Amino acid sequence: MQNNPIDQFSRPDDVPPEKGSLLNQYRKRYPNNPQSRAPLAEILQLHRERGITHFDVPGHKQGKGNPDLTDFLGEKALSIDVGSMKMVDNLIHPISVIKEAEELAAEAFSAHSAFFMVNGTSGAIQAMIMSSLNPGDELILPRNVHRSIINGLILAHAKPVYVNPGVHPELGIPLGMSVDDVAQAIEEHPKAKAILVNHPTYYGICSNLTEITRLAHKANMRVLVDGAHGTHFHFGGDYPVSAMVAGVDMAAHSIHKTGGSLTQSSLLLLGEGVKDEVSYIRQVVNLTQTTSASYLLMVSLDLTRRMLALRGKEIFERVSLLAEYARSEINKLGGYYAFGKEAADGDAFFDFDLTKLSVHTRHIGLTGQGVHDLLRDEYDILPEFGDLSNFLAIISLGDSPDAVDKLVSAMADIKQRYGKGARELIASEYVDPQVVMMPTEAFYSSTDQIPLLKAAGRIAAESIMAYPPGIPILAPGERVTGEVIDYIEYARANGSLLTGTEDPQVEKLLVVK
Repeated sequence: MQNNPIDQFSRPDDVPPEKGSLLNQYRKRYPNNPQSRAPLAEILQLHRERGITHFDVPGHKQGKGNPDLTDFLGEKALSIDVGSMKMVDNLIHPISVIKEAEELAAEAFSAHSAFFMVNGTSGAIQAMIMSSLNPGDELILPRNVHRSIINGLILAHAKPVYVNPGVHPELGIPLGMSVDDVAQAIEEHPKAKAILVNHPTYYGICSNLTEITRLAHKANMRVLVDGAHGTHFHFGGDYPVSAMVAGVDMAAHSIHKTGGSLTQSSLLLLGEGVKDEVSYIRQVVNLTQTTSASYLLMVSLDLTRRMLALRGKEIFERVSLLAEYARSEINKLGGYYAFGKEAADGDAFFDFDLTKLSVHTRHIGLTGQGVHDLLRDEYDILPEFGDLSNFLAIISLGDSPDAVDKLVSAMADIKQRYGKGARELIASEYVDPQVVMMPTEAFYSSTDQIPLLKAAGRIAAESIMAYPPGIPILAPGERVTGEVIDYIEYARANGSLLTGTEDPQVEKLLVVK
């Protein structure tokens, strides 16, 4: 690769190690900045150094009881895999180092409060819904939501009011929500308690979150954000507005997805609009969050927050340049279309996340799933996911120019070896639903299990989705139509992994009796 603009930034493995602990480095570098601290990491390091003899759980006792696990994960990791105790605080009722770490996270993301979540953003999303709605309340939301949101509706006994996100005519992917459609939903459902917004969608598409928030608050409705893939928005100049800056009430972020923490670690951020309900929301979080929180996950949140607060702007400037380089090189190949901000329309496709390398593949005659599988099986390259018309590669802080060049080279080879004539476009992951029953009512109904191909006209009692991304094609309470069945079978035939049903083969479906 010649004259790459990102060469001005050091690659992660090019940075020479400095002497002394990371904590001491940051204390010297930022002596007056509270964000230079990592209180949970500090106390766990102290705990490790004290060599405490444990007669509590976990049973591996800092790895001494499970040498195979210690060899695989490392002695340092297992030495801080401890249980809740006074020295290291307790996630369900934090009063010391976890409390301080959460306060620093709130400050770093311009939120009023923050909760560490160790059961992923799914748990954070369900807590948002359950703390905002009572049984029977309505939630306005787009249909192209993650399964955790449907599950949250079931747990809250709440009613969905779906806004059709529309489908991009050329790319075949669901968009965000149009402001006009949201305004219409508010007018038709004035008693709805909240609006939930994907920010961004899995494909990187963003709605006009600031305007939607204004409309919702004018109607006395909360705004909840599924920001699973939007952690980095708060730290980059070229990204869509971050949830807290837009003024939303609650936002859930998968810090592990684009921030750099360990898988399953997330943040639930609370805005000023719910500052008087922090204690109640904590109680709702504790309904489903484990009482045996992993300190490995929590310390990864603490250290990642510190890194982002101190160096996030520099890091994500580099990530943006790398993503734009990748997009440019892919588009030079011909046949592929790695779309970017030029595809935005100022409405349902209001803005775009540059780090989402979404690539349209139909013009080379292959599905996105097909390209994804070839990259994985023949080139040892693993994109995030593929669907019927696109595949998604996520560019983040751990990527390098060499990795991007490897991806582009493999895509060129795939085009030459497997490329065909353009294939007919099939819209991805969205079929207009017919909601005839509340999700909770359908989920808890008496059911029959029948062949999917014979289910037309019945009401689904479970979900079917292609995973990833985990957006339901069919959800509890929706009528099964011929269009839905055709789409599911087309997705199956083209290599999509179908999940969600009791039947592991997804050939049978639970329907309401």
